[in-house]
Amino acid sequence: MKVLAKIRKVIDVVLGSACAIVFALMVCIGTYQIVKRLILNDPSTVSEELLTYSFTWMALLASAYVFGKRDHMRMGFLADKLTGTPRKILEIFIELLLMVFTGVVLIYGGISIMKLTMIQKTASLGIPMGVIYAILPVTGVLIFIYSILNIIDLCVGKEQDHRDVKE
Repeated sequence: MKVLAKIRKVIDVVLGSACAIVFALMVCIGTYQIVKRLILNDPSTVSEELLTYSFTWMALLASAYVFGKRDHMRMGFLADKLTGTPRKILEIFIELLLMVFTGVVLIYGGISIMKLTMIQKTASLGIPMGVIYAILPVTGVLIFIYSILNIIDLCVGKEQDHRDVKE
């Protein structure tokens, strides 16, 4: 179990760092865009496109991180009424459904859209759109791994305390 905890920790650190780096780049690019547009009166289409794609990448990477922490939004009207084994079974079932969705939509669908768009180029950056869409299967694999780790945690009885705390 210590190996699994280390795997989760490494993924958490890598994802957290990636989100922080992308966010810092977005701040720099946004500042550059504002200066270029408002002060120099010369808008930059490259910075506009970079901001759009980096925001999407950061949102998807952050969502994987949130799924790993099991802090994602959920409708708890049923789960909150259950305790013990029924609740554990429901939470495992939810993780399995998430794995199916992630496998089909993000991983399979993401790889398919990457293949289809490798010949298309972005308007300003001139890079293949498939590179932009690469974040979909990457995020899918990360969420899939987190779901496996979450199921193992649920099976061995290791639950996160923050989910059971009532506000």
